[in-house]
Amino acid sequence: MKAIRNNIPNAITSLNLLFGCLACIAAFHCYDAMCGTSLKGYELAFIFIALAAVADFCDGLVARALHAVSNIGAELDSLADLVSFGIAPAMVLYNIMLGQGAGHWALAALLLPVFGALRLARYNVDPTQGTVFTGLPIPANAIFWIGFTAWYAMHPVPLWLVIVLIVALSLLMVCRLRMFSLKMHNLTSLKENWAQYLQIIATVAFVVFMGLPGLAAAIALYVLLSIIKREK
Repeated sequence: MKAIRNNIPNAITSLNLLFGCLACIAAFHCYDAMCGTSLKGYELAFIFIALAAVADFCDGLVARALHAVSNIGAELDSLADLVSFGIAPAMVLYNIMLGQGAGHWALAALLLPVFGALRLARYNVDPTQGTVFTGLPIPANAIFWIGFTAWYAMHPVPLWLVIVLIVALSLLMVCRLRMFSLKMHNLTSLKENWAQYLQIIATVAFVVFMGLPGLAAAIALYVLLSIIKREK
């Protein structure tokens, strides 16, 4: 019974990985209708990445609730995150870049999982990252690219701008910038949590008024607020 309990969080993490793999498959059918619906491949990939994010959120909660935190679980979580939030968004971007005529330049999208892996490796050996992150978290990278590619799939964007964004997001993941977490110890302290509350309110507003592309604006704001707040 104990063995089953201890593996429940790992099973949830495995769902994260599964959804990430499904997102990668959907990404290679970017502009095709999928599963007998009107959903295009890239839209279905977004759904799978969102489901992976739900699993990623739940596995830690369940592990702590069941007192089943383990080193294996932590490593599995990073591997799943690399697929779901590094490789899958990169595959969506790669295929949309091809569809927009980027040619060999589309390979630049592969920088995202490479730098995402470096980001996750550093996270695994840095015990201080909890309420404060060093560099852009890889799920935030995925959120940005969901927002950006939702726009890019339907509207032309200069290739140079796409390349600049790829390089910028890649470097943000491995930079030493201290970035705040949405985890708050004292919910009533506006002085401590002003950035978190502003981020949440602004993200909702961006999505309501801009749709999925608002997610890219939300991550841009997150980076800006982290610079202003300058977490120690």
